[in-house]
Amino acid sequence: MPQPKVKLVVTGDDFGYCERRNQGIVDCFKTGGISNVSLLVNAVSAEHAADLAKRNHIPIGLHANLSEGLPVSQDLKGSTLLNKDGFFHGKMGFREALQCGQLKMSEAELRAQVNRFCELVGHVPYHMDGHQHVHVLPGNKVREVFAQVLSDFGITYTRVPIEPGLKFCTFLPPHLRDFNAQVEKDALESIEVFHRYGIRWPDIYLGLSTMGKNMSVPNLKRALSFTLEASLDDTELMVHPGYPSQPHQGGCGEGPDDFSQSADRLHELNTLRDPFVLNYYRQQRIHLCAFKDF
Repeated sequence: MPQPKVKLVVTGDDFGYCERRNQGIVDCFKTGGISNVSLLVNAVSAEHAADLAKRNHIPIGLHANLSEGLPVSQDLKGSTLLNKDGFFHGKMGFREALQCGQLKMSEAELRAQVNRFCELVGHVPYHMDGHQHVHVLPGNKVREVFAQVLSDFGITYTRVPIEPGLKFCTFLPPHLRDFNAQVEKDALESIEVFHRYGIRWPDIYLGLSTMGKNMSVPNLKRALSFTLEASLDDTELMVHPGYPSQPHQGGCGEGPDDFSQSADRLHELNTLRDPFVLNYYRQQRIHLCAFKDF
């Protein structure tokens, strides 16, 4: 049997967000569309997700969340991580507060989320990254705190979202191109920090250019071409499949957002389990695996 050319971790993010998202992610795993999941422990269906992962033997890591919903820690009263209503500031709100110097990072919530993960799943996360890429952000030592917590718990793998060829993806709308460019800039600057703490990540990251409607067979093949042409083995593809959330069902304490309710979730699910995609993996000797296999 020929050796695999590439080891590909296809990670389904936002596991735990709602039961419909959970079931869609599990269905995608069962059909070979994903090989790994990332759990939001502050989401309302986190316990349901952890149970599904155990029953279906799904490799699982932590999607640490400092930007959406309610915290896990009980010790954040008065913390600048939270707004006046006790919720996190949101995807852009977190970044704006950080940029204005109004947000001071704390280890307490990250440690609480790792401990909650261990309670739910029964072992330390195989990997840990940040929901909405907050783990690579600068200022008040955000990325430094993430690296310290990873190191302290012996979690050796994270995600560094630097996607080859992203600047050539002119089909992305301008606002998304701008956001992705900033994510990549922050990620580049985080490399030194994660290296210093002995944290590792796959050689190539993909997923910023293939989210939602932009996930298609041609786009997946385009993205994977960078992996196939490089003399590198390990790649992570970030995806967000699932059955769309229903209004008022799911979320992290504030209800489901538009992203989770979008039909794009089902589109990603169907594309990932398309027989053409699965056959392409076999033809190109792309072996789907998980962080625990590294």
